[in-house]
Amino acid sequence: MARLEQLLDLLEQNPKDSFVRFALAKEYENAGEVEKALEYYSTLLQNNPDYVGAYFHLAQLHADRHQNEEAFRVYDLGIAVAKKLGDQHALSELSSARMNLEMEDLL
Repeated sequence: MARLEQLLDLLEQNPKDSFVRFALAKEYENAGEVEKALEYYSTLLQNNPDYVGAYFHLAQLHADRHQNEEAFRVYDLGIAVAKKLGDQHALSELSSARMNLEMEDLL
């Protein structure tokens, strides 16, 4: 069974499993199915707003699509969550990515 099918089966068994939803989003992202990836990241964050790692990937997808305002919004949400959780690594990654996008906007 393909990995995507396995993940879909796992999600069907446990629809609230954030890790499985994140893994599905990454699978779709890697397969170039951006709309599905966006959907899975967004649903993940609606169900579990403290899943801080998803903010980076969701924002990157928006930035890749030149949806910079939405990318900034997602980065800012992720930065706030990382601060709340005391997750310095995520805070650093999100802040750095946001700053890089700001620099690109200036060019």
